[in-house]
Amino acid sequence: MDNRKYEAFYIVDPSLTEDAVQKIADHFKDVVQKHGGTVESAGIWEKRKLAYPIAGHTDANYVLMDFECGSQVPRELSRLMRISDDIIRHRIFSKES
Repeated sequence: MDNRKYEAFYIVDPSLTEDAVQKIADHFKDVVQKHGGTVESAGIWEKRKLAYPIAGHTDANYVLMDFECGSQVPRELSRLMRISDDIIRHRIFSKES
């Protein structure tokens, strides 16, 4: 299997506590690791104001995760983020080697 580097950036509901945001970040790290990938870094940024309202929210918690894995993992992460009520928006980017 050919691993590539990826970056996942997602915006989490601002009404959640820091512990709840950390649990969400840990959950997505676990998804990568369960599928044979490695998480290089995962950081929760402080709550920030959004550039424009998204789904009625004007601020949100930001999470950035760098990871390396096979090509099926970003699809699974995106699917899980899309069905999560706590994720307002997400993007997964492939990093150039």
